[in-house]
Amino acid sequence: MEVRVPRVVALQAASELLDRLRDQHGPLMMHQSGGCCDGSSPMCYPQGEFIVGDREVLLGVLDLRLFTGQVRPDAPADEDGVPVWISAQQFGAWSHTQLVLDVVPGRGAGFSVEGPEGVRFLTRSRVFNDAELRALESQPVLTGADWDTGARPPAATHPQVVTEVAEACAIPRA
Repeated sequence: MEVRVPRVVALQAASELLDRLRDQHGPLMMHQSGGCCDGSSPMCYPQGEFIVGDREVLLGVLDLRLFTGQVRPDAPADEDGVPVWISAQQFGAWSHTQLVLDVVPGRGAGFSVEGPEGVRFLTRSRVFNDAELRALESQPVLTGADWDTGARPPAATHPQVVTEVAEACAIPRA
């Protein structure tokens, strides 16, 4: 079985928040905003409330069934999967990094559904290593146009929930 390198993963707190938000709002989707300052935060919407353009790039579908870090052989259904999108231009700039979804205290400025919870999503990132970059070359990139025709990524072959920020954003030692 081919091991797929996830372009997006989540810390446990982000996965738990997504699960609670799904219970409140139904199936969800996320878009990594490309604005400045707070406008560059990942935004979470009920599925269908944010129109994904034909050129938007699907970073991955976070599987809310994976709290234990176990890999499941089947792809998540709409209610369990949270597609994470990014603009094509921003993907070009960030394609060498894995995005790590986190949650921090505070209220973001925007229409993301976590606002009333007293927290906001935050994107952390880490640079892919050479082996991961080579593996990514063989992974197709799906766009909004592909999604509209029914294309979906295969089920995750790697845990999508990381346990510590250090796993996601290692800080170099001096």
